[in-house]
Amino acid sequence: MIKLLNGETWKEEDILKEMYNDSFYYGHLGKHALSSSSLKMILTSPKTYRNVTKYGDPGKTSPAMEMGKLIHWMVLEPEKVNDVIFVDSATRATKKYKEAKETHGEVFLKKDKSAAERITDAVLRNDQAVSLLHKSEFEIPAIGILEGLPFRGKADVIQGDTIIDLKTTADLSTFKYSADKYGYDLQAYMYLRLFNKDKFKFLVVDKASTDIGIYNVSNEFIERGEEKFFRAVENYKYFFEYENDLDQYVMTGIL
Repeated sequence: MIKLLNGETWKEEDILKEMYNDSFYYGHLGKHALSSSSLKMILTSPKTYRNVTKYGDPGKTSPAMEMGKLIHWMVLEPEKVNDVIFVDSATRATKKYKEAKETHGEVFLKKDKSAAERITDAVLRNDQAVSLLHKSEFEIPAIGILEGLPFRGKADVIQGDTIIDLKTTADLSTFKYSADKYGYDLQAYMYLRLFNKDKFKFLVVDKASTDIGIYNVSNEFIERGEEKFFRAVENYKYFFEYENDLDQYVMTGIL
């Protein structure tokens, strides 16, 4: 049985079926289960995590994030693109775009489609990238209890005993630093436990040059992720399970 943060209990097979529904996965479980994203937020600012889970995240989307989502769909779930609304507008600030968003919810610019198609084409033309997608499963959810807490995750690609995560970047040459900055090490550690797999790889595409990067992860990378994972879990339990006063939280350091 899986017990969520709000006390709900589910049979694992039942909740896994529901997790293929994005509104349930990102909506209901976004509030009532932890994820690598929520742990990263807790490490950065427990108050932000509290506010986002309580009131929603006004900054949850950005042009870069929307482009990443579109590329994921085109590479891994191309059938989803058939239902996407593309607006022929120069920017997201136009009345036409805002009216379309009001009517349809999630919409994209036509120029986003062209850019995403260019990047997707680069991935699918690369033999090594395609080999990581061959005989693989895509967008596979998992949920489990880690350190007494419910965690959710969705693997972009699973190929045998390997999890492959598709990332986009503005500069492939700095991806190593981005992986540390954005907590990709924490994600890799958590996913290996959650999915019970042995290996983790990143398939990365540069949005400007369309260069492709394929990165295995070192033991040191996973160990850094493990340290971040347990530090975030400790913070979560201290403030949200044991209910210590979050208003007393301060960041300290020496400059």
